[in-house]
Amino acid sequence: MPDAARQALDGDALVARIRSWSTELGFQQVGISDVELETAEQRLLQWLKEGRHGGMSWMERHGTRRSRPAELVPGTIRVITVRMDYLPEAADAWSTLESPDRAYVARYALGRDYHKLMRKRLQRLADRIGAASGPFGYRVFVDSAPVMEKPLAEKAGLGWIGKHTLLISRQAGSWFFLGEIFTDLPLPTDREARDHCGTCRACMDICPTGAITAPYRLDSRRCIAYLTIEHEGSIPEDLRPLLGNRIFGCDDCQLVCPWNKFARYSREADFRPRADLDRSRLLELFAWDDATFLQRSEGSAIRRLGHERWLRNIAVALGNAAPSPAVIRALEARLDYPSAMVREHVQWALHRQRARLECGDAS
Repeated sequence: MPDAARQALDGDALVARIRSWSTELGFQQVGISDVELETAEQRLLQWLKEGRHGGMSWMERHGTRRSRPAELVPGTIRVITVRMDYLPEAADAWSTLESPDRAYVARYALGRDYHKLMRKRLQRLADRIGAASGPFGYRVFVDSAPVMEKPLAEKAGLGWIGKHTLLISRQAGSWFFLGEIFTDLPLPTDREARDHCGTCRACMDICPTGAITAPYRLDSRRCIAYLTIEHEGSIPEDLRPLLGNRIFGCDDCQLVCPWNKFARYSREADFRPRADLDRSRLLELFAWDDATFLQRSEGSAIRRLGHERWLRNIAVALGNAAPSPAVIRALEARLDYPSAMVREHVQWALHRQRARLECGDAS
Protein backbone atom coordinates (compact mmCIF):
# COMPACT_ATOMS: atom_id res chain seq x y z
CA MET A 1 0.00 0.00 0.00
CA PRO A 2 1.49 3.41 -0.99
CA ASP A 3 2.75 5.58 1.90
CA ALA A 4 0.40 8.46 1.02
CA ALA A 5 -2.57 6.15 1.17
CA ARG A 6 -1.43 4.79 4.53
CA GLN A 7 -1.32 8.29 5.99
CA ALA A 8 -4.80 9.08 4.69
CA LEU A 9 -6.33 5.83 5.94
CA ASP A 10 -8.94 6.22 8.66
CA GLY A 11 -8.26 2.91 10.36
CA ASP A 12 -11.02 3.07 12.95
CA ALA A 13 -13.67 3.85 10.36
CA LEU A 14 -12.46 1.04 8.10
CA VAL A 15 -12.45 -1.45 10.97
CA ALA A 16 -16.03 -0.52 11.81
CA ARG A 17 -17.00 -1.25 8.21
CA ILE A 18 -15.04 -4.52 8.24
CA ARG A 19 -17.05 -5.64 11.27
CA SER A 20 -20.31 -4.75 9.56
CA TRP A 21 -19.33 -6.49 6.30
CA SER A 22 -18.21 -9.58 8.20
CA THR A 23 -21.63 -9.94 9.79
CA GLU A 24 -23.32 -9.50 6.41
CA LEU A 25 -21.12 -12.25 4.97
CA GLY A 26 -22.10 -14.75 7.64
CA PHE A 27 -19.17 -14.52 10.04
CA GLN A 28 -20.04 -14.37 13.72
CA GLN A 29 -16.96 -12.46 14.88
CA VAL A 30 -13.93 -10.64 13.51
CA GLY A 31 -10.77 -9.35 15.15
CA ILE A 32 -7.48 -7.78 14.13
CA SER A 33 -4.00 -8.54 15.46
CA ASP A 34 -0.40 -7.66 14.83
CA VAL A 35 2.00 -10.39 13.71
CA GLU A 36 4.20 -10.83 16.79
CA LEU A 37 4.04 -14.51 17.74
CA GLU A 38 7.31 -15.02 19.59
CA THR A 39 5.81 -16.90 22.56
CA ALA A 40 3.71 -19.11 20.30
CA GLU A 41 6.76 -19.78 18.13
CA GLN A 42 8.80 -21.01 21.09
CA ARG A 43 5.99 -23.35 22.15
CA LEU A 44 5.68 -24.66 18.60
CA LEU A 45 9.42 -25.33 18.31
CA GLN A 46 9.44 -27.20 21.62
CA TRP A 47 6.39 -29.23 20.57
CA LEU A 48 8.11 -30.19 17.33
CA LYS A 49 11.35 -31.00 19.13
CA GLU A 50 9.46 -33.42 21.36
CA GLY A 51 7.98 -35.14 18.30
CA ARG A 52 4.40 -34.49 19.41
CA HIS A 53 3.36 -33.69 15.84
CA GLY A 54 3.63 -37.37 14.91
CA GLY A 55 3.77 -37.92 11.15
CA MET A 56 2.84 -34.34 10.24
CA SER A 57 6.32 -33.68 8.86
CA TRP A 58 5.19 -30.64 6.89
CA MET A 59 4.99 -28.72 10.16
CA GLU A 60 8.76 -28.95 10.41
CA ARG A 61 9.40 -28.22 6.74
CA HIS A 62 7.62 -24.87 6.90
CA GLY A 63 10.11 -23.57 9.45
CA THR A 64 9.40 -20.10 10.85
CA ARG A 65 6.99 -19.17 8.05
CA ARG A 66 4.23 -20.56 10.27
CA SER A 67 5.02 -18.30 13.20
CA ARG A 68 6.22 -15.25 11.25
CA PRO A 69 3.42 -14.07 8.93
CA ALA A 70 5.65 -11.58 7.11
CA GLU A 71 7.86 -14.47 5.98
CA LEU A 72 4.86 -16.27 4.52
CA VAL A 73 3.39 -13.13 2.90
CA PRO A 74 5.96 -10.31 2.65
CA GLY A 75 4.64 -6.95 3.80
CA THR A 76 2.11 -8.39 6.24
CA ILE A 77 1.71 -6.25 9.36
CA ARG A 78 -1.84 -7.15 10.39
CA VAL A 79 -4.04 -10.25 10.35
CA ILE A 80 -7.82 -10.04 10.13
CA THR A 81 -9.27 -13.19 11.71
CA VAL A 82 -12.90 -14.28 11.38
CA ARG A 83 -14.99 -16.87 13.20
CA MET A 84 -17.78 -18.93 11.64
CA ASP A 85 -19.93 -21.18 13.86
CA TYR A 86 -20.39 -24.69 12.49
CA LEU A 87 -22.27 -26.77 15.09
CA PRO A 88 -25.09 -28.48 13.18
CA GLU A 89 -28.42 -29.62 14.51
CA ALA A 90 -27.72 -33.34 14.40
CA ALA A 91 -28.33 -36.59 16.21
CA ASP A 92 -27.21 -36.29 19.83
CA ALA A 93 -23.46 -36.76 20.06
CA TRP A 94 -23.43 -38.57 23.40
CA SER A 95 -26.16 -40.97 22.30
CA THR A 96 -24.11 -41.84 19.22
CA LEU A 97 -20.95 -42.38 21.25
CA GLU A 98 -22.86 -44.66 23.60
CA SER A 99 -24.24 -46.76 20.70
CA PRO A 100 -21.35 -49.02 19.62
CA ASP A 101 -23.07 -50.11 16.42
CA ARG A 102 -23.30 -46.51 15.18
CA ALA A 103 -20.50 -44.40 13.67
CA TYR A 104 -19.30 -41.19 15.26
CA VAL A 105 -18.11 -38.45 12.92
CA ALA A 106 -16.74 -35.18 14.29
CA ARG A 107 -19.42 -32.49 14.17
CA TYR A 108 -17.35 -30.26 11.86
CA ALA A 109 -17.27 -32.95 9.16
CA LEU A 110 -20.96 -33.86 9.07
CA GLY A 111 -21.76 -31.26 6.41
CA ARG A 112 -20.05 -29.74 3.41
CA ASP A 113 -16.33 -29.00 3.57
CA TYR A 114 -15.91 -25.50 4.99
CA HIS A 115 -12.74 -24.49 3.15
CA LYS A 116 -14.25 -23.23 -0.10
CA LEU A 117 -17.26 -21.65 1.57
CA MET A 118 -15.17 -19.59 3.97
CA ARG A 119 -12.52 -18.75 1.39
CA LYS A 120 -15.14 -17.30 -0.96
CA ARG A 121 -16.65 -15.23 1.85
CA LEU A 122 -13.22 -13.97 2.91
CA GLN A 123 -12.40 -13.03 -0.67
CA ARG A 124 -15.62 -11.02 -0.83
CA LEU A 125 -14.61 -9.30 2.40
CA ALA A 126 -11.19 -8.50 0.93
CA ASP A 127 -12.87 -7.10 -2.20
CA ARG A 128 -14.98 -4.77 -0.09
CA ILE A 129 -11.94 -3.63 1.87
CA GLY A 130 -10.11 -2.89 -1.38
CA ALA A 131 -13.04 -0.91 -2.73
CA ALA A 132 -13.02 1.25 0.40
CA SER A 133 -9.27 1.62 0.97
CA GLY A 134 -7.84 1.40 -2.53
CA PRO A 135 -5.35 -1.24 -3.68
CA PHE A 136 -3.72 -3.07 -0.78
CA GLY A 137 -1.61 -6.14 -0.23
CA TYR A 138 -3.36 -9.19 1.16
CA ARG A 139 -3.81 -12.94 1.03
CA VAL A 140 -6.71 -15.07 2.20
CA PHE A 141 -6.22 -18.28 4.20
CA VAL A 142 -8.60 -20.97 5.43
CA ASP A 143 -6.46 -23.78 6.81
CA SER A 144 -4.61 -23.70 3.49
CA ALA A 145 -1.06 -22.70 4.46
CA PRO A 146 1.28 -22.69 7.48
CA VAL A 147 -0.70 -20.23 9.62
CA MET A 148 -0.84 -20.20 13.43
CA GLU A 149 -4.53 -19.44 13.37
CA LYS A 150 -5.28 -20.02 17.04
CA PRO A 151 -2.54 -17.74 18.47
CA LEU A 152 -3.52 -15.08 15.91
CA ALA A 153 -7.20 -15.42 16.85
CA GLU A 154 -6.28 -15.17 20.52
CA LYS A 155 -4.34 -11.97 19.87
CA ALA A 156 -7.31 -10.65 17.87
CA GLY A 157 -9.60 -11.14 20.86
CA LEU A 158 -11.73 -13.95 19.44
CA GLY A 159 -11.01 -16.26 22.34
CA TRP A 160 -8.28 -17.99 24.30
CA ILE A 161 -6.48 -21.26 23.68
CA GLY A 162 -7.93 -23.73 26.16
CA LYS A 163 -6.26 -26.61 27.94
CA HIS A 164 -7.29 -28.89 25.06
CA THR A 165 -5.40 -26.49 22.70
CA LEU A 166 -8.60 -25.39 20.89
CA LEU A 167 -9.81 -21.80 20.82
CA ILE A 168 -12.64 -20.97 23.23
CA SER A 169 -14.92 -17.94 23.12
CA ARG A 170 -16.80 -16.76 26.21
CA GLN A 171 -19.76 -15.95 23.96
CA ALA A 172 -19.68 -18.96 21.62
CA GLY A 173 -17.75 -21.88 23.08
CA SER A 174 -15.47 -23.65 20.61
CA TRP A 175 -17.63 -25.03 17.79
CA PHE A 176 -16.35 -22.72 15.06
CA PHE A 177 -13.97 -22.42 12.12
CA LEU A 178 -11.32 -19.73 11.68
CA GLY A 179 -10.12 -17.90 8.59
CA GLU A 180 -7.63 -15.11 8.00
CA ILE A 181 -6.70 -12.21 5.76
CA PHE A 182 -3.01 -11.30 5.93
CA THR A 183 -2.67 -7.64 5.00
CA ASP A 184 -0.32 -4.67 4.80
CA LEU A 185 -3.01 -2.25 6.02
CA PRO A 186 -1.99 -0.50 9.29
CA LEU A 187 -5.29 -1.21 11.01
CA PRO A 188 -5.85 -0.70 14.75
CA THR A 189 -5.64 -3.97 16.65
CA ASP A 190 -7.98 -5.59 19.14
CA ARG A 191 -7.18 -6.51 22.73
CA GLU A 192 -5.82 -10.02 23.25
CA ALA A 193 -8.23 -12.44 24.92
CA ARG A 194 -7.61 -13.68 28.46
CA ASP A 195 -7.64 -17.29 29.62
CA HIS A 196 -10.82 -18.33 31.43
CA CYS A 197 -10.22 -22.05 31.91
CA GLY A 198 -9.43 -21.61 35.60
CA THR A 199 -9.05 -24.87 37.48
CA CYS A 200 -11.32 -26.83 35.11
CA ARG A 201 -9.77 -29.97 33.65
CA ALA A 202 -12.86 -31.60 32.14
CA CYS A 203 -11.26 -31.84 28.69
CA MET A 204 -8.18 -33.53 30.09
CA ASP A 205 -10.16 -36.05 32.11
CA ILE A 206 -12.51 -37.04 29.27
CA CYS A 207 -9.89 -37.59 26.56
CA PRO A 208 -10.20 -41.31 25.67
CA THR A 209 -6.50 -41.77 24.90
CA GLY A 210 -4.92 -39.31 27.34
CA ALA A 211 -3.68 -37.15 24.48
CA ILE A 212 -3.89 -33.96 26.58
CA THR A 213 -0.80 -34.78 28.61
CA ALA A 214 -0.84 -31.55 30.63
CA PRO A 215 -2.77 -28.27 30.48
CA TYR A 216 -2.26 -26.76 27.00
CA ARG A 217 -0.13 -29.70 25.87
CA LEU A 218 -1.43 -32.10 23.23
CA ASP A 219 0.39 -35.18 21.98
CA SER A 220 -0.93 -35.70 18.46
CA ARG A 221 0.38 -39.24 18.42
CA ARG A 222 -2.34 -40.19 20.90
CA CYS A 223 -5.08 -37.89 19.59
CA ILE A 224 -8.03 -39.66 17.95
CA ALA A 225 -8.49 -36.79 15.50
CA TYR A 226 -4.90 -37.26 14.34
CA LEU A 227 -5.07 -41.06 14.29
CA THR A 228 -8.28 -41.22 12.25
CA ILE A 229 -7.65 -38.27 9.90
CA GLU A 230 -4.00 -37.23 9.55
CA HIS A 231 -2.25 -40.52 10.28
CA GLU A 232 -1.63 -42.52 7.11
CA GLY A 233 -0.37 -45.81 8.49
CA SER A 234 -1.45 -48.47 10.92
CA ILE A 235 -3.17 -47.30 14.10
CA PRO A 236 -1.18 -48.49 17.16
CA GLU A 237 -2.84 -51.60 18.58
CA ASP A 238 -2.82 -50.38 22.17
CA LEU A 239 -4.87 -47.34 21.16
CA ARG A 240 -7.44 -49.11 18.97
CA PRO A 241 -9.78 -50.18 21.79
CA LEU A 242 -9.81 -46.58 23.04
CA LEU A 243 -11.15 -45.23 19.74
CA GLY A 244 -14.57 -46.76 20.39
CA ASN A 245 -16.84 -45.97 17.44
CA ARG A 246 -15.09 -42.73 16.45
CA ILE A 247 -14.33 -43.17 12.75
CA PHE A 248 -13.49 -39.57 11.81
CA GLY A 249 -12.21 -37.22 14.45
CA CYS A 250 -13.20 -36.82 18.08
CA ASP A 251 -15.21 -34.17 19.93
CA ASP A 252 -15.10 -35.39 23.52
CA CYS A 253 -13.04 -32.46 24.81
CA GLN A 254 -15.51 -30.01 23.28
CA LEU A 255 -18.59 -31.92 24.37
CA VAL A 256 -17.62 -31.59 28.05
CA CYS A 257 -16.31 -28.02 27.92
CA PRO A 258 -18.53 -25.83 30.16
CA TRP A 259 -18.12 -22.88 27.81
CA ASN A 260 -19.96 -24.71 25.06
CA LYS A 261 -23.22 -24.11 26.86
CA PHE A 262 -23.03 -20.76 25.05
CA ALA A 263 -22.55 -22.34 21.62
CA ARG A 264 -25.30 -21.82 19.08
CA TYR A 265 -26.30 -23.94 16.13
CA SER A 266 -24.91 -22.77 12.80
CA ARG A 267 -27.20 -20.93 10.42
CA GLU A 268 -25.28 -22.26 7.42
CA ALA A 269 -27.30 -24.82 5.46
CA ASP A 270 -24.06 -26.28 4.09
CA PHE A 271 -23.02 -27.43 7.57
CA ARG A 272 -26.10 -29.59 8.08
CA PRO A 273 -25.45 -33.37 8.16
CA ARG A 274 -25.16 -35.03 4.77
CA ALA A 275 -25.55 -38.70 3.80
CA ASP A 276 -27.09 -39.32 7.27
CA LEU A 277 -23.58 -39.29 8.74
CA ASP A 278 -24.90 -38.25 12.15
CA ARG A 279 -26.97 -41.43 12.51
CA SER A 280 -25.31 -44.07 10.29
CA ARG A 281 -24.55 -47.64 11.32
CA LEU A 282 -21.01 -48.96 11.13
CA LEU A 283 -22.01 -51.95 9.02
CA GLU A 284 -23.73 -49.70 6.50
CA LEU A 285 -20.65 -47.49 6.08
CA PHE A 286 -18.27 -50.47 6.01
CA ALA A 287 -20.21 -51.84 3.02
CA TRP A 288 -19.45 -48.80 0.85
CA ASP A 289 -17.26 -49.68 -2.11
CA ASP A 290 -14.82 -47.16 -3.53
CA ALA A 291 -17.36 -45.67 -5.96
CA THR A 292 -19.97 -45.28 -3.22
CA PHE A 293 -17.42 -43.68 -0.92
CA LEU A 294 -16.48 -41.13 -3.59
CA GLN A 295 -20.12 -40.39 -4.31
CA ARG A 296 -21.26 -40.05 -0.68
CA SER A 297 -18.22 -38.04 0.41
CA GLU A 298 -18.32 -35.55 -2.48
CA GLY A 299 -17.87 -32.04 -1.11
CA SER A 300 -17.09 -33.40 2.35
CA ALA A 301 -13.96 -33.19 4.48
CA ILE A 302 -14.17 -36.98 4.72
CA ARG A 303 -13.16 -37.28 1.05
CA ARG A 304 -9.53 -36.56 1.92
CA LEU A 305 -9.29 -39.83 3.84
CA GLY A 306 -9.70 -42.02 0.79
CA HIS A 307 -11.51 -45.35 0.85
CA GLU A 308 -8.57 -47.25 2.33
CA ARG A 309 -8.32 -45.23 5.54
CA TRP A 310 -12.11 -45.04 5.73
CA LEU A 311 -12.22 -48.85 5.91
CA ARG A 312 -9.26 -48.92 8.33
CA ASN A 313 -11.08 -46.65 10.77
CA ILE A 314 -14.40 -48.51 10.53
CA ALA A 315 -12.68 -51.86 10.96
CA VAL A 316 -11.30 -50.63 14.30
CA ALA A 317 -14.76 -49.44 15.32
CA LEU A 318 -16.26 -52.80 14.38
CA GLY A 319 -13.63 -54.50 16.50
CA ASN A 320 -14.88 -52.38 19.39
CA ALA A 321 -18.57 -53.01 18.63
CA ALA A 322 -20.70 -55.52 20.49
CA PRO A 323 -19.82 -58.98 19.17
CA SER A 324 -22.26 -60.37 16.63
CA PRO A 325 -22.31 -62.80 13.71
CA ALA A 326 -23.30 -59.92 11.37
CA VAL A 327 -20.19 -57.95 12.25
CA ILE A 328 -17.99 -61.03 11.83
CA ARG A 329 -19.47 -61.73 8.39
CA ALA A 330 -18.85 -58.14 7.29
CA LEU A 331 -15.25 -58.28 8.44
CA GLU A 332 -14.64 -61.65 6.79
CA ALA A 333 -15.88 -60.17 3.51
CA ARG A 334 -12.99 -57.67 3.64
CA LEU A 335 -10.23 -60.20 4.38
CA ASP A 336 -9.11 -60.17 0.74
CA TYR A 337 -9.17 -56.38 0.36
CA PRO A 338 -6.18 -55.25 -1.76
CA SER A 339 -4.71 -53.01 0.96
CA ALA A 340 -2.47 -54.81 3.45
CA MET A 341 -3.20 -52.09 5.99
CA VAL A 342 -6.96 -52.65 5.75
CA ARG A 343 -6.52 -56.43 5.97
CA GLU A 344 -4.40 -56.06 9.10
CA HIS A 345 -7.02 -53.94 10.86
CA VAL A 346 -9.79 -56.30 9.71
CA GLN A 347 -7.90 -59.29 11.13
CA TRP A 348 -7.42 -57.46 14.44
CA ALA A 349 -11.13 -56.67 14.58
CA LEU A 350 -12.08 -60.25 13.70
CA HIS A 351 -9.86 -61.66 16.43
CA ARG A 352 -11.42 -59.28 18.93
CA GLN A 353 -14.97 -60.07 17.81
CA ARG A 354 -14.50 -63.85 17.81
CA ALA A 355 -12.78 -63.90 21.20
CA ARG A 356 -15.54 -61.88 22.83
CA LEU A 357 -18.29 -63.89 21.13
CA GLU A 358 -16.77 -67.13 22.37
CA CYS A 359 -16.65 -65.71 25.89
CA GLY A 360 -20.26 -64.66 25.66
CA ASP A 361 -19.32 -60.98 26.05
CA ALA A 362 -22.20 -58.93 24.66
CA SER A 363 -20.94 -55.62 26.02
